[in-house]
Amino acid sequence: MARVTLQTIADRVGVSRMTVSNAFSRPDQLSPTLRDKILAVADELGYVGPDPAARALARGTTGAVGVLLTESLRDAFTDEVATTFLAAIADELAPTGLGLTLLTATTSGTVIPARDVAMDGALVYSCDPESTAVDWLLRRRIPLVFVDQIPADGVPSVNIDDRQGARAAAQHLVDLGHRRIGIVTSGVRGAHGRLTADAEVIDGYVSVQRMAGWHDALRPAGIAPAIVRLPHGRPESGSEGARLLLTSPGGELTPDRPTAVLCFSDALAQGVIEAAHDLGLRVPEDLSVVGFDDSPLAARLRPALTTVRQDVQAKGRAAAASLTQAIDDARTGTPPPAEHIYLPADLIIRASTAPAP
Repeated sequence: MARVTLQTIADRVGVSRMTVSNAFSRPDQLSPTLRDKILAVADELGYVGPDPAARALARGTTGAVGVLLTESLRDAFTDEVATTFLAAIADELAPTGLGLTLLTATTSGTVIPARDVAMDGALVYSCDPESTAVDWLLRRRIPLVFVDQIPADGVPSVNIDDRQGARAAAQHLVDLGHRRIGIVTSGVRGAHGRLTADAEVIDGYVSVQRMAGWHDALRPAGIAPAIVRLPHGRPESGSEGARLLLTSPGGELTPDRPTAVLCFSDALAQGVIEAAHDLGLRVPEDLSVVGFDDSPLAARLRPALTTVRQDVQAKGRAAAASLTQAIDDARTGTPPPAEHIYLPADLIIRASTAPAP
């Protein structure tokens, strides 16, 4: 069967090739009746529209934006914070007609997504700033917005006030009388569940900010927390961290164990609570637990989780709006100074915290 082209449809309808092209790309130039007739003939002939690659070349735009994630896309589909963030971006982009392309920071063979995928701009979401993928995006000079990243000159960014939120969480435990406090944190490159009293190798902007906020409240109270650093933020990692904090190498509860634990995320807090229950500890009577994010998980846990709320939907909307503005500015050639947006983080007190035993 001969290949169907715009000219094929034009000959069948009795109009010019440009008129057929307008029916797909500039419908306002045609009467509804004529456009419907052209589309009906195209459908009859099995024509789905102009080639997307050719259209993108002609327009100088791909109609897609990228979201660069961490090493694995798995967490983007299993973590409720990430899915809420991506949904908010999609909602914000919907009226613009821009599509969303998920990019991993890893490579597959000779394919480097950050280098090879066509896009009009990209969001860099909670990635290692030294990642080669981030470097590729910067070298391409496409419009970028950093989210949960170190703010950089010339690049718009959206961040949560992680330090203030973490400070409020730690101060809450201090005010409840806790003096033996543990920290379970994630996002630490190369960590494999280590117990320490320092935070020198914490990686990532968000991890650094939250650690600083916890210490802002703990140091004035004379508290040196025991810290477990983990590579992942999944509940099973939280369970591993809790056991390192609460038990001896032989698995017995230690008498000087923490009476409270601050967690990098609600998912880690879930694991801490599960491990505490397995060890025969009551939450919060024997162990208070504080999360971070106020994801839907926090209210489902039993007891309901005290946590720090970040408005993930507002973060996603702000990131998408900043990126579409950056793309528009790049097209006009007059980009304004990059805006750095900071959203609040508020402590939400629920049933997982109580006065120190």
